Parts: sequence; structure tokens; C-alpha cells
Amino acid sequence: MEYDIYRLQNGIRLVHKHWPSMVANCGVIINTGSRDEKDNEKGMAHFIEHTLFKGTINRKAYHILSRIENVGGLMNAFTTKEETCIYGSFLKHDYSRALELFSDISQNSTFPDKEIQKEKDIVLDEINSYLDTPGEAIFDEFEDFIFAGHPLGSNILGSPELLTSFDRKQILRFIKKNYNTDQTVICSVGDIDFSRLIKLTEKYFGIIKTSTRTKNRQLFKSSPSFNRTQPKSNYQAHSIIGAKAYSYSHPKRYALQLINHILGGPGMSTRLNMNISEKYGFCYNLESHYQSYSDTGVFMIYMGTDFGYIDKTQNLVRKELKKLRENKLGTLQLKRAKRQLIGHLAISHESALNQMIGMGKSMLLYDKVETLQETIDQINKIDSSTLLDVANEIFPESNLSQLTYSLNKTNQHT
Repeated sequence: MEYDIYRLQNGIRLVHKHWPSMVANCGVIINTGSRDEKDNEKGMAHFIEHTLFKGTINRKAYHILSRIENVGGLMNAFTTKEETCIYGSFLKHDYSRALELFSDISQNSTFPDKEIQKEKDIVLDEINSYLDTPGEAIFDEFEDFIFAGHPLGSNILGSPELLTSFDRKQILRFIKKNYNTDQTVICSVGDIDFSRLIKLTEKYFGIIKTSTRTKNRQLFKSSPSFNRTQPKSNYQAHSIIGAKAYSYSHPKRYALQLINHILGGPGMSTRLNMNISEKYGFCYNLESHYQSYSDTGVFMIYMGTDFGYIDKTQNLVRKELKKLRENKLGTLQLKRAKRQLIGHLAISHESALNQMIGMGKSMLLYDKVETLQETIDQINKIDSSTLLDVANEIFPESNLSQLTYSLNKTNQHT
């Protein structure tokens, strides 16, 4: 088997892939993110990710950070709308050190009041930095509108007003409610015998008391499409055109992933780049993104351009979507698109860190790991008719929403 899987008695799952390298990657990923927050908790999951490192019963903040770094390793964490992850890269003989530290952080973080106050200032700076970057902020605001009234629309960072109200009691209450053992996966890619990894995991994580999630996430149903323009005094106009899309488990998600690759993926030969940036020189930043969640998804095309070009660029983007709705890909075009997507997936798969995080997410969602070959097989099954169907499901004009950051008309130059 390509992946080894083990379940502890408390419900924590372990997934491992043997990787013959001096460097190992290991993490703890929890099925909790910003969509699990109540209205008065917005930003809490991300804030906890920060404060987990600020001290435990056994260690001060410095000793947490230096535990892995002192042996040449790196440690980090991230929060998404659906997950929280603590992970590290280290030399393969330091598995015990890493797992013990992750266990200590997971179980014994103390969240000192002094450190909480200090970390609030850091996260406030992060929020302000983010607000100073309209090319990033527009993605979250677009999702706020497209998932209107639903927790998926909430900004992961939260708001300054709520952030300043958080205290230790709220943090501990959120952890107890949301950080459950049956929603936790330990993922590993490295050169260690699986039986030894099981022993280490049992030693450090088997002692955690069983906790089972009892509440269900609020499912997203629907919201109307929109067309909004926000006056912003930026150096250029920013805009997103997009629509609601497929979930993680939808059978057509592979086809939409392929469309994303054809339209505005990471390569330079994408339709958006060739037919807009290269042909007209309108956009330096022009790309598409497909983000899937457990029960829904969103497809977004982002453009950043001169104020005088924004209307033309938006019209050209809609023209490309219309082509996808009306014209089937030819046999050679489809074959080339598949080969490009498979190649980029294989390159990404060469990163042990990417694999490790992907394995953990897959275990949380499906209780199994889809191999690269299984993904390739699904991509190879896609035909032109399926792509046409998907384009007509996701991209009809009535489904499309648009958000634009542009100058206030009173400030525009003529």
C-alpha cells in the first residue's frame, strides 16, 4: 500500500507515507476552521493558531519555538475556513521530538493573559497588512458576498473589534467544543518504520481523552448573484468574476479543476493569459481559482489592471466563459489540457510537505487517501461533453457575480 493508516482508541487517525529522505514532514490537522465560529467568535480559530505557541504547562514560548529549530527543523501552522494545522519539517531521526512537541501544544497550551494581549497586537497588524493589499482582500470580500449570511463568508482573520474582546475563557471554550479527537489526523511523510511511528503516536497522543463532535456544520444552501463596485483609492482596479461551484466530493470536481487549468491555471499558455494579457496587454495579474469546501465551492477569476481597462477586461473574461459554454474542446486540445494538468499535479506531488498536508485533509474528509494515480485516472475519464456540461452549470450569465474595486468617480483622472 502507498499509505499506512492507523486509528487510536480515542479516535485520532494516523496516516503515513514512507519517503526515503533525510528530511521528514509531520503535522496535526484538525477539522476546525473559521466556518465553525459563532458570530461572536469570528477570527477565533486563527487567533488560537497563533496563541497555541505562547506557552504550555511544560514550556515557555521560546522553548516551544526552539525545540524543533535547535535541531535544524522548521515549524509552522495555518488556519483555513475548515481546518487548523500545526506542522513541521525536520531530520528523520527527530520524529519523537516533533511528536512530543505537537502533543504538548495540542494538550497543554496555557494561553497566558499577557501573551494573549501581545498576540492581539500582532494579529491586528496582520489584519491591517491584509487590508493594505487589495489584491488579497478582494477574494475574502467576494466570498463574503457569495456566501452571504453563512459562516463560510466570514474572513478567517476576523475583525479588530471582536479580536480585542477575546479572552482565555473564550479560547478554552472554543477548543473544548471544536477540537475533537474524532476530527483530528496526524499525517506524516518520512523515512520511519510505521510500527515505530505508531508507538510514538500512541505514546504522545494516545493519552488524550476521547472527545466526539456532536454538532453539525451549518450547510450552505444558496444566495443570489451580485454585481458590486466599491470605491477604492488604489493604484489600479481589482475585480473578481465568479460563481458558486462544486464541493470536495462532487463527481464533477475533476472536470471543473481541468476547466480552471485551461482557463487560468499556473501556466503561461492559459486562455486568459493568451487571449487577454498577451493579445491586448491589459492585465499583469489575471488568474482563475477553484476552491472547494466540504459542502460547496467557489470559482473565481481575478484581474488587476489599469482603471481605464477594467471594463474591457471584464467583458473579455465573460467572452472566454461564453466560449466554454458554447464550444466543445477538440480532441487534441483536450488531450493537451489533461497532460498539462497531470504534469502540474505530479510536480506538486514531488513536495513531501504538500503530500503530507494533502493526506491529512483527505483523511479528514473521506477517511482515506486518494493516490496520485487515482486522481490521474479520474482526469483521464473526462470528455469534452462533460466539460461543456460543467461550464453550462457553473458559468451561465445568471450565475455569475462580480466585485470590483475602482476609484471613486470624483477621484478618477481623465
